[in-house]
Amino acid sequence: MDSTIIIEKSVIILVVFAITMVMAMYSTLAERKIAAWLQDRVGPNRAGKGGILQPLADGLKLFSKEEFEPDTPNRFLFFTGPAIAMSTALMTSAVIPWGDKFHLFGRDIILQASNIDNALLYIFAILSIGVYGIMIGGWASNNKFSLMGAVRAGSQMVSYEIAMGLSMIALLMMTGTLSLREISLQQEGMQWNVFYQPLSFLIFLICSFAETNRTPFDLAECESELIGGYHTEYSSMKMGFYLFAEYASMFISSTILAVLFFGGYNYPGISWAVENWGVNIANLIGIGVLFAKICFFIFFYMWVRWTIPRFRYDQLMNLGWKILIPLSIVNIMITGIVILRHEIAVFLGF
Repeated sequence: MDSTIIIEKSVIILVVFAITMVMAMYSTLAERKIAAWLQDRVGPNRAGKGGILQPLADGLKLFSKEEFEPDTPNRFLFFTGPAIAMSTALMTSAVIPWGDKFHLFGRDIILQASNIDNALLYIFAILSIGVYGIMIGGWASNNKFSLMGAVRAGSQMVSYEIAMGLSMIALLMMTGTLSLREISLQQEGMQWNVFYQPLSFLIFLICSFAETNRTPFDLAECESELIGGYHTEYSSMKMGFYLFAEYASMFISSTILAVLFFGGYNYPGISWAVENWGVNIANLIGIGVLFAKICFFIFFYMWVRWTIPRFRYDQLMNLGWKILIPLSIVNIMITGIVILRHEIAVFLGF
């Protein structure tokens, strides 16, 4: 590979990782501010103007806390759990198209760290690894409450991954590709997939709440039953990694929702903007549009958390196995019938 391309991809990866960390960091402040707004109170307002430095203060607090290790025979796994959780949250961002391209230094720079053809499969593979970070952390803590929280989280995530994968099959049948870049290019202007696959979007959105352990699916951290859940025994930055991983996953999940169903960086008039304002300005606006969509979904995650109470565990499993999975299968059948009807109409010349 050309050294210029290696440098280019390395810079993109570093920028994406930095943006993911900053978004995860300030999502904690947004969560507290939105909660305060919904509950008619002020929220953090001491560290910096309007509390803008609160995430930095929280990070310093976690760094300065004492490192506590429980009496566990699995000390290596105890350290590995939060590392896996944080790594999987960051690795997913490598295949996301953050924009179309920039024309700089006489060449086109694709705004994607890795443009692989099987990007959707890569995302599901990484998501499935994320379960291990939670399970290993809960089991290695040598605490029955942590273990119960990890088992709950693991079974919940595995169950909802099935419905999420089935919802993607219908989208795959319609788009004919697993590449996130190709899916984005197909949604130019307002040809967003949400208008053609609304049921897939709804199922994927619900499953995203379960995958990120957000309310009303936060049974893994049910305080009244499990204290703090799978990270009860963690302190200092190991605890911080688990908390950051949740917010990083929420950011990546919002990004995937925007790319798959809401056009990603596309916006009405993007072709006109490219012709009249140039590729760089048009795609810079596209990046801003993508982040606006991401911020909307992050707000929606937080709005739901402070509005809807958590489910009972039997309700959680019933929703996943008895409602979402059958709905996903029905959606696949309907999509197949529509595509077959269209193919027959084209064949007969209608």
